[in-house]
Parts: sequence; C-alpha cells; structure tokens
Amino acid sequence: MIKQAREVSHQCAHCGEPCPPEDQFCCQGCQAVYELLNDNGLCRYYEINEKPGVAQRQTVRKDKFAFLDDERTQQQLLRYRDEKQAHVTFHIPHIHCSSCLWLLENLHRLDPGVQRTEVNFAEKEAHIIYDPSQTTLRKIAETLTSIGYEPYISLQDLRARKPAPNRKLIYQLGVAGFCFSNIMLLSFPEYFSGEGHMEGQMTVVFRYLNLLLSLPVFFYSAQAFYMPAWKGLKHGFLNIDLPIVLAIVTTFTRSVVDVLSGSGGGYFDSMTGIVMFMLIGRLLQDKTYRGLSFDRDYTAYFPIAVTVMKNGEEAPTQLPDVKTGDTLLIHHQELIPADGLLVKGSALIDYSFVTGESVPVRKQMGEIIYAGGRQLDGNMEILTIREVAQSYLTSLWNREELRKDNPGKPSFIHLLGQYFTWVVLIIAAVTAIYWGIYDSAKIWPAVTAILIIACPCALLLAASFTNGHMLRILSRHKLYLRNAQAIERMAGLTHIVFDKTGTLTGKSSTTVTWHGRELTHAEVSAVAALTAHSQHPASRQVREFVGKPIVHTIDRFSEQTGQGLQGWVHQMHVQLGSAAYTGARDAETPGASVVHVNINGDHAGYYLLKHAYRQGIPEMLDELQRHFGLTLLSGDQPGEADNLRRMMGPNATLLFKQQAHDKLDRIVQLQEKGEKVLMIGDGLNDAGALRQSDCGISLTEDSNNFTPASDGILEASQLHRLPAFIRMSKINKRIILIAFVYSIVYNLTGLFFAVQGILSPLTAAILMPSSSISIILLTWGMSEYAGRKLLR
Repeated sequence: MIKQAREVSHQCAHCGEPCPPEDQFCCQGCQAVYELLNDNGLCRYYEINEKPGVAQRQTVRKDKFAFLDDERTQQQLLRYRDEKQAHVTFHIPHIHCSSCLWLLENLHRLDPGVQRTEVNFAEKEAHIIYDPSQTTLRKIAETLTSIGYEPYISLQDLRARKPAPNRKLIYQLGVAGFCFSNIMLLSFPEYFSGEGHMEGQMTVVFRYLNLLLSLPVFFYSAQAFYMPAWKGLKHGFLNIDLPIVLAIVTTFTRSVVDVLSGSGGGYFDSMTGIVMFMLIGRLLQDKTYRGLSFDRDYTAYFPIAVTVMKNGEEAPTQLPDVKTGDTLLIHHQELIPADGLLVKGSALIDYSFVTGESVPVRKQMGEIIYAGGRQLDGNMEILTIREVAQSYLTSLWNREELRKDNPGKPSFIHLLGQYFTWVVLIIAAVTAIYWGIYDSAKIWPAVTAILIIACPCALLLAASFTNGHMLRILSRHKLYLRNAQAIERMAGLTHIVFDKTGTLTGKSSTTVTWHGRELTHAEVSAVAALTAHSQHPASRQVREFVGKPIVHTIDRFSEQTGQGLQGWVHQMHVQLGSAAYTGARDAETPGASVVHVNINGDHAGYYLLKHAYRQGIPEMLDELQRHFGLTLLSGDQPGEADNLRRMMGPNATLLFKQQAHDKLDRIVQLQEKGEKVLMIGDGLNDAGALRQSDCGISLTEDSNNFTPASDGILEASQLHRLPAFIRMSKINKRIILIAFVYSIVYNLTGLFFAVQGILSPLTAAILMPSSSISIILLTWGMSEYAGRKLLR
C-alpha cells in the first residue's frame, strides 16, 4: 500500500485557497478582510486556527436569502421596526474568538446601512440595528455570509422564540444582596460595641433602618421560595422549600417583635442572608445550561423558506405556505422539506439523518423523495405530494411516543428534603411542648433557634453548588446536560446503547487509502482537478485526500451518474469510478467503497474509502464492556459487524437495518428487564429512543446545529471521554452525600443546644451562613479535584 504524496501550492493568507506564488491573497475580498483585522491589531485571529477565513471569491448563491425580501418573513423575524431603524437577531454558529466579535461589531464598515451590532458571545447571536432606507435584511445576511459568518435561519425562528432569561430571579438576587450587605454594615456596631457602648438613640435608628431594608427581601426576593412551598402543600407534599420558608418567616417575625418592643435588634441579617445564599444557588444552576436548547423539534432542522417554481419563475416561499402540487426547486446540499416526486434533474439523497443509513440513495425520475434527505447531486425539482406538516419527517417526529412525558423518578435530594422537613417540624413541636410545660419563657427562643439552625440551606447549597459546578465542569469538556437530574440518572446506568453512523463513526469522517503504484505529482494534480468537478460524496472524499487542485482546466469532462467520471488533464486521460466503469477487477472490500483510477487507459490502483471510527472509540468500548451491557442499533448494513464485535465484546448485542420504531422498541425491552439505559445517537431516527431511555445524549459535530430532544448534548470529538463522564456523575452523588452528612452533623450539634434553650438565635444566625460557606468551599474543592483527576 502506497500513500499518495500531495503537491503543495501557495496558499491565501486568509482562507488557505490556492493562489499565484507572487500573491499573498487569492482575491481582493480576502485581502480586504485581512487588512481590516491587521489595521486594528487583531491578527491573532489567524493564530487561533490555521487559515480560518472563508474564501471571499466563493460568492453566495444570488438567491439564497431571497426569502428575506418577503414582507411577511421580515415581520416575523424583526423584533422592532420604524422608518429610521429595524432590529433583528441572527444566530451565527461560527463565532469563536475576540476577532469575530470585532468583525461583527464593525459590520457598519462593510454595510453603511448598519447602525450598530451587539454580539452575545455565549449565545452566538448578533443583534443588528440597521436603517431600512439604506440597506435590507437580505443584504445584511449576504454580507455576513461573505465574510464567513452565515446566519443560521430555520423554521423554528418563525414559530418560537428562545425563552428569555429569568430576569425576575436576577432582580430578586440583586435586591437581596443590596439589603443584606447594608444590614450587615448597620449591624456591626451593635455586634461589637457591647451593652451601653453605643448611643441609645443611634441604636434605635439603626434597628429601624434594618427593619426597612428587610421588607423588600421578605416580600419580594423570598417569593422564589414561597410559591414552590405553597404548591407542595396544595398537593400534599412537604418539599425542601418549606423549612426555608419557615426559617424566613420565623426569623423575620421574631426580629420585628424585638425591634418594636425595644428588646433587641432582631436577626434581619440572618433572614436576608438565607434568601441571598439560596438565590445564588438557584441562579447559578439556572444559567448553567441556558445557552443550549434541549427540546428541539424538526422546525430547527427545516429552512425558513424554499424556492417554488411558478410559471417558470423562481419564487421564495415560506414552508407553511407550500401546498400539494407545488414544484420545489431544491439546490445542491439543500434539505428536502416535503415529500414529492422527482420531475427534473439528478437526485442523490443522503438520508442518514432520518434513517441512519450512511450510503446516499440514487433516485430516478418519477420516484418519491421523502422529506428530511439532503440533495448531493446539483439542482433538482420535485412535485410535492404532501404538505410540510404531513411529510414523512414531520410524522416521524410527531409520533405518539415522542409526545409522552418521561419525568423519571424524583431526585434523591427532594426525597431527602421531604424526610428532613418532617424531622425539623417534629423536633420544633416537641421542643415547644416541652418548654411549654417546664419554662414557657424559653419556647420562643428555642423554637426560633431550631428553625434557623435547621434551615436546610447547607443541604440545598450542597446540592445546588455541587450539581451546578459539576454541570460546568462537564460543559468545559463539551458535555452539556439538561439539569441535575440528568447527572443522577447517568450515575445509575446499567446499559448503554449506541447508534453507529454519525455516532461511533463520523458523518463526514472517512479514511481514504491508496492501493497501487506510486503516482507522480502531475497525476495527483490531475486526479484532484477531475474530482473538483464532481459533487459525488466519493469524489469529494478523494479530493480531500489528494488536496486542492492547482489546475482547474479539464478537456472533454464527462460524468456517468453513479458510475464514474473522466477527462483530459495535463494531456493525460484520467478515469475514476467503479470497477465496471474503469474495466478493473473488483476488489473484495466489505463495508467500504472503492474508486478505481485509470491513467491513459492503464489501471494505476484504487482509493479505498471506509467510514472512520472516532478517535478513542475502541479503547472506550473496551472499558465500557467491563462495567455495562452494550447494544448497537444501526440503520446501516452489517458490513462492519465483525469489526464492531471485536471492539464491543462477545456479550454485546449488534442489530443492523434498524428503523426508528425498532430502536424505540429495543429500549423499551431493555427497561422491562430492569436496565437503566443510556442512549447515544445523533439523528431524527434516534429521537424516540433518546426520549424513551433513562438518559438520552445527542451527539453533534457542532452544538449549535440541530439535535433531537435529549437530556444532554455531547460534542462528537469528546465521545471517547464517556467512561470518565459516567464516573464523574457517580462521584457527584458521593460529594453531595458527604456534604449532606456534614450538614446533618452540624444540624444535630446545633439542635442539641437549641432544644435546651441555651443556643441564642443570634449565635444560630452566625453559625448558619458560616456553615453554608464551608459547604460551598467543600463541594467546590472536591468537584474540582475530581474533574482535574478524571478529565485530564
């Protein structure tokens, strides 16, 4: 086997495209973007990734964004519009560094009609304000695409907006933090002055100021706990919010009585501290996974509009307006949004997203082409036979099992909280009864101290901060889980189910090897030039292997659909294709494709194309099979069965030619046997299985692209870390239990003194925040140590 040498040409400094040796750029557009960055000291853009730019000479298809000229589409996309300005927010997946931010924020230099651009790096969104009299929405989209930041616009943008951040929670925390800090400042003199060392009138003023500052916290900030506690009571469930509410109400009431009666300064610092610390925990957990959408449906995959042929003219039309009998023009690499009959052009359809089958399907004139496939062979026209809402892809998504709720069992934290609440209430009641009999003066101090010291702040902070920090550690390694319950479910897994195409193997990752005599540089260049004129997947893969062509001129080029192509390059006649097309002897290559090469009529060898398994997959499967049951559910043919059997072990179950309902049924069968199932897939054909499984993770090459509804999203390059992710989930539960034991020991120690009436509420109020802070430090330290050790 000989691996072909590549002929290296001079490359553009911006995009890497070939260019003449005497030039630094391939075109004026690349030079303009380069100079724009260079003049402003932002050329580190080129250090982050090699040749990161998009070639400016590759112009956008002139009608790609024509649908943005439609007035109704603009009304649905624009957030605000008047005669002088319009506001639109575009999702731009290609934002990756500070130079991207600078380029986008200086969009007005490329389009004078743009007034201002604000970029949200975390959400990868650009909010653009422009003058409708000077530019258009379509022109802005085309300008963004021309500099490498094509906006991702889907049907989902018309139907639903992203949920807005929980601003009320932020405001509540802000109010609680402001009041808590000021109450602490006003309380310090009384803490440290002692009796009689502070002017009496000033003491009264400070106490009443603390009372006023506590009112916004009690009536506004603490609402985040009142409503969940009330809802739990209405349903007969004592959740963990109830003892928090009791601690807040009791502390506030006792403090108000003390201030109004002149007997003390109360414990407003403790009450506001309880609220502030708990709100911090909730806010951190809420922000951890806000950047990703987990409940995605087919509308996030569909384009916003399609080209409809009317009286020989192309008319951009919104998908909901496409009717049965319309003729759709589907461009190269576009999604097919509705079922239809092929009436014009050549159709080579990639159905891997829908069926899991990795081999593109050739369709003949008059055959049905189903929605969800992607056209790989130029432009074609189809006559719709079903509207978008009744297409195969839509019906696949709207199956009954996908609409069922799958709440899973409640979190063990909530179960602990329920018992904890009952214990606290019983201890408080018994203490009140005891001191009511023996010394009624101690009832109020004892019960108050119990409710403050037994407030489950430490327990909830342990869970909130540990889960929140663990979610952030996992997200740093490209695993984005929906919530803390997903971590708990991962910790209890017993069986793991994999899809193959796009999961264990990359959708576009193919190993290409050359078998034959060594080719000269001229012959390699000829093969590159020939494959550059074909859009067949095999031609593209060979072209990626041999490199970009230097010479683009080909004489007498021809391509026979599904068989091969030929032409004259460098005065050589080159043929590439199947054994039948080239006259070569067929090579026995199960599970692989072969592209034979003839040079001037002589067989030079062949390129062997095999789907490549992702990095680290064999080692990952070897480790997993020692601890979990493994199953493979693939829509592919069983050509790779022997290889997969070696990697997954003799006890693994391998099932091929699996449709969406087959995968779902298999998950149900495993669960009926008592298995806790993790499903890892990537396509819509996996959506039912992902939803049914105890924990479903969608694999994606880009977390901003479409993924089916799931419990988590994992970047494909990190799949080999799956065993470490599962171990981290198990460690997370142990850390919470350790923190819970710590909290229980603290509470029992405090309660021992509180029930005797010898622990003052002031001492309890000081111990409460100190315990909470120590819990935060303990759980953060253990989580960080585990993350650094397991995810190096």
